[in-house]
Amino acid sequence: MPAGPYDDLVAHLARSSPLSAAEAARVVAEVVGYFSEELPEFVRRRHAELKRRGLTNEQIFAALDAELATRRVAPPPLSARQLRRIVYG
Repeated sequence: MPAGPYDDLVAHLARSSPLSAAEAARVVAEVVGYFSEELPEFVRRRHAELKRRGLTNEQIFAALDAELATRRVAPPPLSARQLRRIVYG
């Protein structure tokens, strides 16, 4: 099995949790993928998820603003108009 950049993390999770090595590798891959998502894709995905929950655009854009500020590499603050343009073009 080829060595990967997160082998130490996978081994740590397998040792320190009830996860098997395969489960830990899947969790790490999912987290890395989540934080690798580009800004437009993240905004569109979260907008669709929140819209399905019945939130209004005003509520969604406020939630997105708060969520974007907590990203590992936070983008500069975006206005509701900028978020709307990402979602609707």
